[in-house]
Amino acid sequence: MVSPSPSSGASSRAPVAVTSSPGSDPSRRSAIALIAVLSALTAVAPLAIDMYVPGFPELGDSLGAGSSAVQLTMTAFLAGLVVGQLLIGPISDGLGRRRLLTGGAIAFIVFSLACAAAPNIAVLTGARFLQGLAGAAGMVLARAVLTDRFHGPELPRYFAVLSQIMGVAPIAAPVIGGALLAVSTWRAVFVALAVLGALLVLGVVRGVPESLPPERRHGGGVPSTFRAMGSLLADRTFMGYVLVLAMVSAALFAYVSGSSFVFENLHGVSSTTYSLIFASNAVGMLISGAAFSQLASRVGLNALLTAGVVITALGAVAQVLLVSTAGETLAGTWATLFVTVLGIGLVIPSTMAIGQTLGRGAHGAASALLGGFQFFFGALASPLVGLFGEDSSLPMAVIMLIAAGAAGVALVLLARPWLGNGEPTAVEPGRADRSS
Repeated sequence: MVSPSPSSGASSRAPVAVTSSPGSDPSRRSAIALIAVLSALTAVAPLAIDMYVPGFPELGDSLGAGSSAVQLTMTAFLAGLVVGQLLIGPISDGLGRRRLLTGGAIAFIVFSLACAAAPNIAVLTGARFLQGLAGAAGMVLARAVLTDRFHGPELPRYFAVLSQIMGVAPIAAPVIGGALLAVSTWRAVFVALAVLGALLVLGVVRGVPESLPPERRHGGGVPSTFRAMGSLLADRTFMGYVLVLAMVSAALFAYVSGSSFVFENLHGVSSTTYSLIFASNAVGMLISGAAFSQLASRVGLNALLTAGVVITALGAVAQVLLVSTAGETLAGTWATLFVTVLGIGLVIPSTMAIGQTLGRGAHGAASALLGGFQFFFGALASPLVGLFGEDSSLPMAVIMLIAAGAAGVALVLLARPWLGNGEPTAVEPGRADRSS
């Protein structure tokens, strides 16, 4: 296995060995258990985002808040995810992963219950920020643990699994949320999230051994780990892939935050019907994830990433043109959003696998920047749909189009996928050829 020393450059583009040393390979059973727990940790954020989305109108009525204020609770959660990932990721490069994972899961339980008991929109917004801060541990460290333990061409396949979980979670979340809303209030959603947090604590304790032993941690304490993050921030190519992921995620979260108002208020569907529409669109991410897993080693990550950005942009263009020319149609909005999500499902695992490969000298810092920028731009995009009004789906469509266009610009000017950066390459164990 290519094991970077604690002082190795964070921006190294060293090819990654396909095999690892026998002592570090998990058994098949423990590997399956590990992937299962990492998948659950990855699902926490999309579940916490999407489960209460069908209840936005009812939540606003119960707390006397408008749509923008309700959407701000999602922004607060996303902001917590950003701050948490940017702190926890690099710190874990120096302290290890397991303790931070356990502490984050416990804190997620506490703040989920605080959300459930919130008496007004201001308290809910603050509790959502803290819930996002705690939930960030699972998301950022799941990617870091994955990169610690798996290598070479197998790494993109496992990132495809995590991406598919991010596709399954939006499918399941609004359906679960809609079912809970049918028998209870929006507060029950956060109680359910607290129960999930308890299961995560158990999963981490039993299924996630420490993946970063002391000899592979960054020396020099916390300042050294943040210097590694600084090196990644100065890396043009790495940041190009980060920004592609961030811009596409902005389009995704504009859709997530605005779609309930578009479908329920504009097209008059029930919260249950909206949940099914949302779920059917999220199937596009599942389809993309399955295709990515099959094609990554044959076609290449950069080719799949480019295809994903193009498909995302085409879906957004079609949505804007349809609304501008034919007007509001339920079927048209549904179909164009499906195409957009289909493209996003290719972009997410591609950028994650490439980014983690380029940042192998500091897995936690690389994961933090990928996830931090992803949710930072998601937090910026989420409230914009409500600010521009609820009497048309055009604001949501335009915001998604601008974000997809920005992803294309970052891909061409910064990432430059034709150079093949970040492609997992089979090399002899211990060899670390560098490319410029």
